[in-house]
Amino acid sequence: MKPEVNNHVVDYYTSFGEREWSRLDREPLEFTVNWHYMKKYLPSSGCILDNGAGPGKYAMELARCGYQITLTDLTPHSVELAEIKAAELGLEQHFAGFHIQNATHLDALSNVSFDASLMLGPLYHLQKADERSMAVKELYRVTKPGGVVFVAFRNRTNHVLTSLLRPDHWKPNDNVDTIEAFYESGIFNHQDEGRYTGAYYYPVEEINPFMEEHGFEGVELIGSTNLGTLLSQEHWNMWINKGETEHKKLISFLIKMAREPSILGISSHLLYIGRKK
Repeated sequence: MKPEVNNHVVDYYTSFGEREWSRLDREPLEFTVNWHYMKKYLPSSGCILDNGAGPGKYAMELARCGYQITLTDLTPHSVELAEIKAAELGLEQHFAGFHIQNATHLDALSNVSFDASLMLGPLYHLQKADERSMAVKELYRVTKPGGVVFVAFRNRTNHVLTSLLRPDHWKPNDNVDTIEAFYESGIFNHQDEGRYTGAYYYPVEEINPFMEEHGFEGVELIGSTNLGTLLSQEHWNMWINKGETEHKKLISFLIKMAREPSILGISSHLLYIGRKK
């Protein structure tokens, strides 16, 4: 049976347009840290799925490295934008296809097709446990045995912290009762129209068991933003103003700290790296 399309998610990302493409330029730490660890574990060559790719920021980087990329996303506008970007960058020859697909039902993709698979967004928006399970089962189905997967999660503890720091920005998490209820459920629906879509946030300690239940063996769990989450733009400017050398040292330090288990709960985004058993 075909899954229902989440129109709130589609509308939200359609309204973003080019802003979603440029988001990782405006907030580069997440991409920089993730890309460092992806390069560490990716195969030297092969076919890669970028599932829930949005406009394809990671897909383009993978294409530049010579991989053969298949790109999927729920939002038609994002898929169209990705295809345009690939053409603009002269990377079309590295793409096997651009598909409008729900991560819970990748019917355009064959079994065991990919040497590595990315899923860096869909689990943010699947609020029902059975849908999250379906998405990971589909990832398992299309990935080759032994293939590496990179799966992004939103962090429940971090969103509690964010809500406590800026309650009026994250309504209805503007009082202790709703923050506590969110902490128990992980489900967040923004009260303000046009703001971040309905989302699901994971407890850090549940991520590895969840993926293992679905046939994956954990390799690493990293904090994509880790301590950088706590730095305001003013803080970043202070380090940038210390000069290029010092700024590069800071980025290298944050890449290293991404693996530190004691601070995973701080990071707004988490990246699971695993292998299909």
